[in-house]
Amino acid sequence: MRNPEFPLSAVAAAVLLACAAAAQAQNPTPPAADETVLQTVTVNASADASQGGLPPPAAGGQVARGSRLGMLGNVSTMDAPFSATAYTQQLIQDQQARSVADVLLNDPTVRVARGFGNYQELYVIRGFPVQSDDMAYNGLYGILPRQYVATELLERVEVLRGANTFLNGAAPGNGGIGGSINLVPKRAPREPLSQVTAGIESGGQRYLATDLARRFGEDQATGIRINAARRDGGTAIDDEERKLNLLSVGVDHRGRNFRLSADVGYQEHKLDQSRPSVDLSPGIRVPRAPDASSNYGQPWIYSDERDVFGTVRGEVDISADITAWAAAGMRRGKEENSLHTPRVLNDAGDTGGFRFDNARRDTVRTGEAGVRAKLRTGDVGHTLAVSASAFDLKERNAFAFGGDIRSNLYDPVDVPPPDVPATGDLSDPRVTRKTRLSSIAVSDTLSFAQDSVLLTLGARHQKLKETGYAAGTGAETGRYDKSAVTPVAGLVYKPMSGLSLYANYAEALTRAPTPAFDSANPNDVFSPSRSKQKEIGAKYDNGSFGAGVALFDVRQPQGVEDAANVFSVSGEQRNRGLELTVYGRAMPGLRLLGGLTLLDAEQKDTGAAGNDGNDVIGAPKYQANLGAEWDIPGVQGLTLTGRVLRTGSQYADAANTQKLPAWTRLDAGVRYLTTVGKQMLTLRASVENLTDRDYWASAGGYPGAGYLVLGNPRTFVISASLDF
Repeated sequence: MRNPEFPLSAVAAAVLLACAAAAQAQNPTPPAADETVLQTVTVNASADASQGGLPPPAAGGQVARGSRLGMLGNVSTMDAPFSATAYTQQLIQDQQARSVADVLLNDPTVRVARGFGNYQELYVIRGFPVQSDDMAYNGLYGILPRQYVATELLERVEVLRGANTFLNGAAPGNGGIGGSINLVPKRAPREPLSQVTAGIESGGQRYLATDLARRFGEDQATGIRINAARRDGGTAIDDEERKLNLLSVGVDHRGRNFRLSADVGYQEHKLDQSRPSVDLSPGIRVPRAPDASSNYGQPWIYSDERDVFGTVRGEVDISADITAWAAAGMRRGKEENSLHTPRVLNDAGDTGGFRFDNARRDTVRTGEAGVRAKLRTGDVGHTLAVSASAFDLKERNAFAFGGDIRSNLYDPVDVPPPDVPATGDLSDPRVTRKTRLSSIAVSDTLSFAQDSVLLTLGARHQKLKETGYAAGTGAETGRYDKSAVTPVAGLVYKPMSGLSLYANYAEALTRAPTPAFDSANPNDVFSPSRSKQKEIGAKYDNGSFGAGVALFDVRQPQGVEDAANVFSVSGEQRNRGLELTVYGRAMPGLRLLGGLTLLDAEQKDTGAAGNDGNDVIGAPKYQANLGAEWDIPGVQGLTLTGRVLRTGSQYADAANTQKLPAWTRLDAGVRYLTTVGKQMLTLRASVENLTDRDYWASAGGYPGAGYLVLGNPRTFVISASLDF
């Protein structure tokens, strides 16, 4: 790797902190203390209408022992030829995580960025962006709100690393290259659940939520779980206001040879005077990060998102060895916003830019169906699967932009919102895009040598169809209609109990980049782009502590223009790296979670000789996380928590002239579990960005764009949960 800039001091400091905490445990908490915590969150009912239900939590309860691998269903971590981590609801609650982004702060292979020009959460895995549009909900794309997903909806957050078109189908937002994220809905556990949580955080943000669940009928076969939440008030950022309203209902039923589940939900998320991303003019240096609590956003900026969604899933056992499943879902989304992204003009921090208003309406329909069967041919076992999927998005858009807004990053100036002309009707937008994806896939997982060797082979035939329309006139502006087959091969070898060695070859399929309107061939349509991945790795789990290591190489085609302005898909982005993950009980009373990623993301054959060999925008050479939880000896129910995040330097431009410095963030907290009468009470307090560090957290996330996002300031979060 080129100049890896390995953060020895930061990682060593984190390890020393954790070890110091462990060394102070003269009378360590017995293992039973961890088990007591696990019992309070174990969900024994199926969360996805599957025969086996959710994979159980691993030691420590923060991650699970398996996760969904698309059409392969729930697969044990040690049996999977891929790298994946599933974060549990216990971790979500204990860390007071508000959104998916907060959960993924625990993942050393993921960094959180933001959508292009808006406030959409975006996740960078192995140096490739995964938009929240491309997250799956119980295996279905496009069901949950596309900009922000509240954690009250979720039982687990599952991260699958690497190309995954075979497993999940092509992602509607053109992602799925560096990884994917699947969100698992909540289900009623066996024991009745009645919980209320109230909290407050810096800036006066107030929080109230309730989580209710019951099971009914013979053998408690039918369950219902209701979640409601409200957040309202200021944040640690000056003058910023956030509001969240959420309601969801999940039901499930387990019959003798069938299982059903369904979800319906509503989420409203509104931001007022939220701090925007920052663009950079070419040729200037990356400006000094402003005070983390400052707000250079205009007072008229807002973003309002409302979504209604629902899914249904069923599974039936045709025989002891054959199971069929089907699922369908729908979402209607409404977004309205008025935005401004400051563009830094000089080293003094002066900014320009324009106002951009947008009205968007989404209608998503999606579904899948399939069959899995188990059989044997001699000494070889087979798990066969056939799956078909379909996705349909109708997007309506209108927008308005213009004006000249002048301010300064360090001394902001409030500018009245300029009047800007609209394209389309902001109160009733026209259809501007239709996306239709369909596919069929087959696979066979062969098992040899008493299941110590597992070989997965498969392929998916994918159709990608998209039609664009002008927002003002409704006239068709372009059409894409192509198909391709993506194969997969994965091998797992388990030489001994608790150890798995694996390798895979997988591909991601995305719509090809299109020529610009002023290129020499603006109407050319290219075949889908295949991103090709090779990966080898190892996993270890002794029942108390687990770890994984992976080496990967991913190559993604890129569009370039030659000297004659002829566009072709002949460039390449090549990302190579090493990932290390750890989890579980390092010793009684001490739980660790984290790891390290080393990344070499390189531009190749770019068409600009000066950029060949340069780093990719927004891809740090290293990132490391380490979180620790320590149960204080002698004080039943008291736990101290801490986490360190370290991210290496990264570039905001393809020429590698605009460089963001590396940054480190420290978090700390305390949790106390007690009883009030016969009721369980959990008190939690945490401090995010303990040292109040001012830093640019990310660069880019949209192809070719290097916009910056400022890290959040020191934030105090306090909450209390009462089970009654």
